[in-house]
Amino acid sequence: MDIDSLIADRAKRIDASGIRRVFDLGARLKDPINLSIGQPDFPVPEPIKRAAIDAIENNHNGYTQTQGIATLREKIVEHLRTDVNWDVDPRPLSSADASKPGVMVTSGTSGALMLAFQALLDPGDEAIIPDPYFVMYPHICTMVGARPVLCDTYPDFRMTAARVEPLLTPRTKLVLLNSPSNPAGVVASNKDCRELLELCRAKNVLLISDEIYDTFTYADACEPSPFGGGSGAARCPSPARFPGAEGDVFLIRGFGKTYGVTGWRLGYAAGPRRLIEEISKLQQYTFVCAPSALQHGAVACFDVDMSAQIADYQKRRDMVVSRLSKVTDVTVPGGAFYAFVKVPERLGLTASRFIDKCLENSLLVIPGNVFSKRDTHFRLSYATDARSLERGLAVLEKLMR
Repeated sequence: MDIDSLIADRAKRIDASGIRRVFDLGARLKDPINLSIGQPDFPVPEPIKRAAIDAIENNHNGYTQTQGIATLREKIVEHLRTDVNWDVDPRPLSSADASKPGVMVTSGTSGALMLAFQALLDPGDEAIIPDPYFVMYPHICTMVGARPVLCDTYPDFRMTAARVEPLLTPRTKLVLLNSPSNPAGVVASNKDCRELLELCRAKNVLLISDEIYDTFTYADACEPSPFGGGSGAARCPSPARFPGAEGDVFLIRGFGKTYGVTGWRLGYAAGPRRLIEEISKLQQYTFVCAPSALQHGAVACFDVDMSAQIADYQKRRDMVVSRLSKVTDVTVPGGAFYAFVKVPERLGLTASRFIDKCLENSLLVIPGNVFSKRDTHFRLSYATDARSLERGLAVLEKLMR
């Protein structure tokens, strides 16, 4: 049977070769220095592990409500009330206050993005995404038959209203903001968030705010909440914090990066009730529900303080910037645990060719063209042990000199 002739075009148009090539080559290396992995290197806090173990032992292993278990929804709603000043009804959609925004637990933030794109985009519709972008953004568009429109954010990697507005057309359905961002770690400012929200409101375009790294924002990138948001303490800027944003912003957050539970595949989404109704329906016929016992584990996340881990990662960030800024251009990451580093023009190399030289020195980093239409940068992850980071930086310094 000619299986290739049966494969759908949407699958053929998705290219995973860039990352796969690096990983395949890395698998052949002896004692590689791995600065490519996008997941935390700290252990999951004990209270979170214990909550999940207890749930399994107490037989919470079956299906849950499509929206997620009530105790987790209630914790999320309590957190959103404090953090972004949203009045969300945690009850099931069938009995919730129709005038309030909705909330649901998803199978990772990726699951929330996939469901939102399915609910919003028809074939030929357009979604504006940043360039560089998280690797799945353009491919989700491909899966639903929509067109990704890239917003060039070089050289500072900020997605601003001024850069987005010329890209809007009658087919634009959504603008996707990722802050702190992957691959650059850049944090949008309050001004960036406010102006993007105002633009999207004026053009009747939904603003999706992918905030998977919201807790992983370093002190020097935090700003006081402009309106509401509990105590007003400095925190990661978000378009969700502006008055009335719950009707215009689809907010996506998760647990994997902040608490080291990337394999649990747990996230949540909040925003316009009408959209939550649609993605809940789609989840029912796709993911069904997020992993049940692990939802119980996630309830404990909201009572765990991760400030020590974040402070430690900020020190690693400072080390990366201090070392590499002496040999190339590095935009200072305000959050997450990545740096998007420029290959010095004096070397006369594309990022892909520079990555080959890194591999020759047993160093794994990801070429920028996996995340971008340009081939000028590479992504470095400093979510690794001190020895590996030190070794990796030494290799990069040598190659760049």
